[in-house]
Amino acid sequence: MKVLILGGAGMLGPYVVPVLQHDHELLVTDITPLTIEFRGEFRHLDVADAAGVLDAAKGMDAIINLAVLRQDRQLAFDVNTLGCYNMMCAAVAHGIRRVINTGPHFTVAGPSYESFDFGLNPDMPAQPGTNLYALTKGLGQEICRVFSTEHDVYVQTYLFYNFYDPSNLPTERTRHPRPFAISWQN
Repeated sequence: MKVLILGGAGMLGPYVVPVLQHDHELLVTDITPLTIEFRGEFRHLDVADAAGVLDAAKGMDAIINLAVLRQDRQLAFDVNTLGCYNMMCAAVAHGIRRVINTGPHFTVAGPSYESFDFGLNPDMPAQPGTNLYALTKGLGQEICRVFSTEHDVYVQTYLFYNFYDPSNLPTERTRHPRPFAISWQN
């Protein structure tokens, strides 16, 4: 399968690319160079560049969006929201039916997620609050939802809690508490 990875040089890319390269033909894109060796092609690409994303998606079977920007207002919107829109437009234009989008866990329940671990379900509306990162990623998730409703595109969204470099794991003293637990009925 030919897979386009957007934002492949970020926190997730160096772990995702080595796993996928054995079974898939990869085109990895980012605005910064990928620092690992891999089998595939690297292309300098800003996800806010609609024509660039459209061109990169040509001939692909799937798209994985790992792109993220957190602090700067304009860049966060360009990467997290507009970049997601560009990805979905490219998927529709090229008939790409498989898309994976990523984001933070708090796009679902905003800052209140630490106050409870019940009542979270797949049908609850997103409540990212006013955090810039969560809000712009939440808008990207809504874009994916609308496109998958209106077009023949299947989107999986993976929401993550925290990432740690395996060589620099937190100690007991610095470890964050788990904000919620996954459970099931007995």
